[in-house]
Amino acid sequence: MSAGVAGEAGIGQAATRRQIAAWGLWDWGGAAFNAVILTFVFSVYLTDAVGDDLPGSVSASTWLGWSLGIAGFFVAVLAPVSGQRFDATGRRKRSLAVLTFLTVAAMAGMFFVVDDYHYLWLGLVLLGFASVIFELAQVPYNAMLRQVSTPETVGRVSGFGWAMGYFGGIVLLLVCYFGFISGDGDTRGLLGLTTEGGLNVRLVALLAAVWLAVFAIPVLLMVPEVPRTSADPGADTGGFIDSYRGLWRDLRELWAVDRRIVKFLIASALFRDGLAGVFTFGAVLAVNVYGLASDTVLLFGVAANVVAALGAVVGGRVDDRTGPKLVIVASLVAMIVVGIVLLAISGPALFWIFGLLLSLFVGPVQSSARSFLTRITPPGREGQLFGLYATTGRAVSFLAPTLFGFFAWWLGADRAGIVGLLVVLGVGLAAVSVVQGPARSAAGTLPS
Repeated sequence: MSAGVAGEAGIGQAATRRQIAAWGLWDWGGAAFNAVILTFVFSVYLTDAVGDDLPGSVSASTWLGWSLGIAGFFVAVLAPVSGQRFDATGRRKRSLAVLTFLTVAAMAGMFFVVDDYHYLWLGLVLLGFASVIFELAQVPYNAMLRQVSTPETVGRVSGFGWAMGYFGGIVLLLVCYFGFISGDGDTRGLLGLTTEGGLNVRLVALLAAVWLAVFAIPVLLMVPEVPRTSADPGADTGGFIDSYRGLWRDLRELWAVDRRIVKFLIASALFRDGLAGVFTFGAVLAVNVYGLASDTVLLFGVAANVVAALGAVVGGRVDDRTGPKLVIVASLVAMIVVGIVLLAISGPALFWIFGLLLSLFVGPVQSSARSFLTRITPPGREGQLFGLYATTGRAVSFLAPTLFGFFAWWLGADRAGIVGLLVVLGVGLAAVSVVQGPARSAAGTLPS
């Protein structure tokens, strides 16, 4: 699949097909953290098993939320100046290597989180630390998109990367489920692993660490390092406060030169928070509102990843022909329409249909948002701008959960929480609608 996508991308002198495939494999490997550790397996193990007998009035789930909230704060503070330094020092690839393998080390450390509430704190610290480091690793990784694409192919290459991430999650989730987790009793999975002390899940964490480490290697070997830039001459020599002074100076310059960059960062933060809300509460709604069995939810997640990956690939091709803004706007409109339908329907069968239809449009939004920012970013400032991309997303990350909870409480039903997610998606749609998209050239391509 990778060769085909790269071959049609027309990379030419910008990058080889092998370099594009190597870049996409990092996304494939990153699914080990996103899908296995953060979403479906380890975080659930912490709250439902390790912290199940936690004494006191504060639940393990609450402690998990607080730890991830603290992690989000550190990402918001560190991401923009980190990206700025990656650009200025010409150490984008080196930074990706260090941050990736710090994430791998934290994931491997999760093997030592035994099923006992005394180990909950170790698990929370490791998960919070890994969340910060993995989010920071995505800053230089996203910034490398311009290194493996041209203005004519950036949409397709971005979509290819997202699709690789989705498919990597699918494969690894299936391996974990059938090999380590499925079944009942004291032994689980086809490997017949004991559940004593949570060993089967702890081995999943170890497998996820190895998975990320292996698939991160190709991009570090095959994509060349970015040269030093003049994005901020003092970024590699000044202190933390000096870096932020340079950051605010650059933001003022960006506002004066091209205000759409700042506007897009704000707009994308809003609709990306809506997407995050869909992921966060999708499983809860599937079980509590639409009647899916708990074990069926994982299979739905696999199917949703397949559909989202296909959407990302198709959306990337449309992106290169029409521009990323049209893909984002059309996909958000479609998601809102499907969300309204979900408010009215009931039953597992209809949820499968419209839940997968909703997933179809998630991939194109994520892919084209990255493509949009890449196209309008001044050369040499990719790391800095993707650092801000991460920061603005964290800054409004409270909106979707808060509005979901408010509408569910106000209207007295979990289903009503969907209204909160639709509000966030709608505000994001309105905000991005007024941002001017990348200009088309006379030849019909979209220059950066």
